[in-house]
Amino acid sequence: MKLKVAILSLSVFTYAGFTAQNIQNNPGSNHGNKFEQLGTILPTLNIYRTASGAPGHGYWQNRADYDITAYLDEDKRNLKGSETITYYNNSPDDLDYIWLQLDENQQSNVKKADFPYSSTLPKASNDQQLRPTDLPATDNGYGVNLEKVTDASGNPLKYTVNKTMMRIDLPKILKKGEKLVFKVDWNYNIPNRIKMGGRGGYENFAEDGNDLYTMTQWYPRMCVYSDFHGWQNHQFTGRGEFALVFGNFKVSMNVPADHIVGGTGECKNYDQVLTSEQLARYNKSKTATEPVEIVTLDEAKKAEKNHSKQRKTWNFEANDVRDFAWTSSRKFVWDGMGVLIPENNNKVMAMSYYPKEAYGLYRKYSTKAVAHTIKTYSEFTIPYPYPVAQSVEAANGMEYPMICFNYGRTEKDGTYSEGIKNGMLGVVIHEVGHNFFPMIINSDERQWTWMDEGLNTFVEYLTEERWDNKFPSKRGPAWTIVDYMKLPKDQLEPIMTNSENIVQFGPNAYSKPATGLNILRETIMGRELFDKAFKTYAKRWAFKHPEPADFFRTMEDASGEDLDWFWRGWFYGTDPVDIAIDKVTIATPDLNTPPREAKEIKYKVDKPAVNEFEDISKIRNREDKNITFYVDKDKEAQDFYYRYDRGQEKVDNNKEYTSKFEGTEPLTQKEKDKFKNLTAYQIDFVNKGGLVMPIILEFTFEDGTKLTDKSSAQIWRMNEQKASKTYYFDKKLKSIQLDPMRETADIDTSNNFWSNDGGTSQVSKFELFKQKEGTNTRGASNGKVNPMQAAGKK
Repeated sequence: MKLKVAILSLSVFTYAGFTAQNIQNNPGSNHGNKFEQLGTILPTLNIYRTASGAPGHGYWQNRADYDITAYLDEDKRNLKGSETITYYNNSPDDLDYIWLQLDENQQSNVKKADFPYSSTLPKASNDQQLRPTDLPATDNGYGVNLEKVTDASGNPLKYTVNKTMMRIDLPKILKKGEKLVFKVDWNYNIPNRIKMGGRGGYENFAEDGNDLYTMTQWYPRMCVYSDFHGWQNHQFTGRGEFALVFGNFKVSMNVPADHIVGGTGECKNYDQVLTSEQLARYNKSKTATEPVEIVTLDEAKKAEKNHSKQRKTWNFEANDVRDFAWTSSRKFVWDGMGVLIPENNNKVMAMSYYPKEAYGLYRKYSTKAVAHTIKTYSEFTIPYPYPVAQSVEAANGMEYPMICFNYGRTEKDGTYSEGIKNGMLGVVIHEVGHNFFPMIINSDERQWTWMDEGLNTFVEYLTEERWDNKFPSKRGPAWTIVDYMKLPKDQLEPIMTNSENIVQFGPNAYSKPATGLNILRETIMGRELFDKAFKTYAKRWAFKHPEPADFFRTMEDASGEDLDWFWRGWFYGTDPVDIAIDKVTIATPDLNTPPREAKEIKYKVDKPAVNEFEDISKIRNREDKNITFYVDKDKEAQDFYYRYDRGQEKVDNNKEYTSKFEGTEPLTQKEKDKFKNLTAYQIDFVNKGGLVMPIILEFTFEDGTKLTDKSSAQIWRMNEQKASKTYYFDKKLKSIQLDPMRETADIDTSNNFWSNDGGTSQVSKFELFKQKEGTNTRGASNGKVNPMQAAGKK
């Protein structure tokens, strides 16, 4: 039922001495800076990055192409590699050295970046944790062993290793537009990632004696050289992830002959490494509408029992990617199906690799979740551009171009809980979604975790909702961030915090940015404006290196919304949302207000103000013989000055003027009947938390009907602590609920409700009158007549 709301002019209604100025909540009180522009907080604009948030006409980025051969020694658990890198200097700068990342050094106890944490005496410890402190630390045998670094002709290049970074000093300057070809040979012992942690390594299955390898951060990789950072050579500590360069990859992996390999890009020699039956199933899967087992469960179980000593080489190619990862194991079941991305008519192979321990879940859901994810993300960002998207069950979650590693195993009897199933689906969607953030929209993860994890978690939430409307998403909805926002201020930090310095990593880098974007979409901007702006950001920065300001500026540029107040509060601040209903004042109209005659007030125009103190500038100006002053003859006369009101009019100082206030007339019986059921409700709000947000109200009336109203966050712009809203209803109000759908992340809902119980609420009267036609009001303010408004002709 639609309820009538009377919106009445302030010139008609006056209540308890309130005027237009009073209702603005005294703009001079405690005004902070929550609505000020970000200004110099954002980086200075230049030819590389524009004020609109788009890449500028001078935008550039460097490129690196890789040709890599790898040899996986399963017996020694060692990886040996050789790579040729072609590095293109597209920057306007001359480079006399370049930087590469040696991420595997983080597994070494002597080569690692060594960002320590505080440690305390444990209350209890197991025998695996308790061991004598090794001072100085001895080499545990992990980390990159560089065999040689040479130019294209085989001549040694001078290099220096600094923990997880390697600088190569060039024999001659690499100028703008030139390319450098060089070679690196290396090896490293593959760590047990289950025991040692980290993203890459092996997992051993003791029951059948097999390993499952996830080969990540496995080759020396070029650092990013950019317009906003120069060389991004911050050390890799295991947390802040990666800043990487786009390029083309050709990779050959020599592995045991009974291993199945999946990797970034497309395999170019399936006809040489698969059996004829497996190749036929692969070709069938391309047009299948349900996942087809390319390597069956029976084949995987059989392969587990025979450790082949023969070798096979798998050849992969990938174009326009920032990284390359792969997996290898004889334990894999492998299924796939073709998926069409309608936005660009791209036929993608969605595939999954998993051991028998995950068969009950992954066979049912993994590849379908991969397909659902790339299709949904394509709607909200850009069409998925790559030919392959793959999910690998590896007991953990991590993302790379076209391939990701996830968890989700059943009990030994094949059963699983709803929690395990939903957790598996969530991590598959999240990690596959990383193909878009940051694999394509290629932000600097080493500096800003939120730009990949936060944005990706937000679209993950949208994708989970499309999978199942009742999906138990833990990140994205506003109410899910409340427990974090309730923490004491000394346990909170801004989203705009460097990746290495975040204490509450999950809530800060994943949940809070995802929640903020959801609030923008659902509550502040609306879906249409938000979705257009978000797609614009993805389109502008696909295959480029965006920074936070590029995102902030694009969201405003494409929507027409000034969101600086939101970035300032939600991303740069730690204040929570806690808006409270402080008081509700009720009034009804006095329908018998006596009429008032128009009043006349006499006044004289004051003389123009003059400076009471001769400051040093005026004195020196008079003494300066090079300065000629304008002679104002009217000012010299001192008998009038000019006003502007529909043209200039002379106002005499000594003449008396008259101002009239409007008169009123009594209401007619028809008008009394119209307003007799009207009740006014003034609702006073207090901003207890500090973070401004829209005010959303649900009104419940005595007849059971409801009405909802929303005021934008700008209601706080004149007073960031207090605000008031007055409503006029022709039905009796029973209760008011603030933020009824919990969409602003308000941390205290106990102060969000008011009830008109009829016993404690005091109802007063406000005068209701009819304006007399034909009378003229000349401006008055606080009882003082403004001669500039009062003296002119009509």
